[in-house]
Amino acid sequence: MMRWAVMAGLLLSAGASAQVLPVPGGGAGVGPAVPPLAVPVPKPGAAEARRAELDRLLDALPQAPSDEAAAPLQARIQALWAEGGTPAVGLLLRKGLRAMEANDPGSAVEDLDAAITLQPDFPESWVLRAQAQAAAGERQAAAADLREALRLEPRHFGALLALADIQEDAGDLAGALRSLDAALKINPRLAGGTARRRDMARRAQGDAT
Repeated sequence: MMRWAVMAGLLLSAGASAQVLPVPGGGAGVGPAVPPLAVPVPKPGAAEARRAELDRLLDALPQAPSDEAAAPLQARIQALWAEGGTPAVGLLLRKGLRAMEANDPGSAVEDLDAAITLQPDFPESWVLRAQAQAAAGERQAAAADLREALRLEPRHFGALLALADIQEDAGDLAGALRSLDAALKINPRLAGGTARRRDMARRAQGDAT
């Protein structure tokens, strides 16, 4: 089973109507713990202001002196990511997540295909479709979706962690380590991230000798 550390949809939406779901594969040894999965709830507001706030928070996140200081920054970043979708896209993502919860990744992919067609510049749709692709056994397609999400949002630590999961699951420990390092550079306070990196580096070094 794919061990997802986080997905783009692993967001704390600021909207009270967000539908919160458990993180797939959550459990001991699956990587850094993250907040539960919530469907993006689009909110009105200037995209420029949201982008400016995101950049300020992402700049501040690596400087957080403690886990307690980092937690509200991470939560707000994830909420802002969730707010970038249109109302129609939000509905499709909720529908896709319901299909995932019902163990129907094929239907989820169809819903997320439609969301991406409507709003191709919304990273969360790409990461959620990556989750559905991976659940359907389409690792390469999932990795491609995550890379597109990262093209749109280069500091999306959730997408980087998910990519690390795919690479690790495929036996590409060197690639997984690079993705994990990139995620930790953006958010050094990811729960369990340091221990996971240490274990992955040890295994990658063993494979190289």
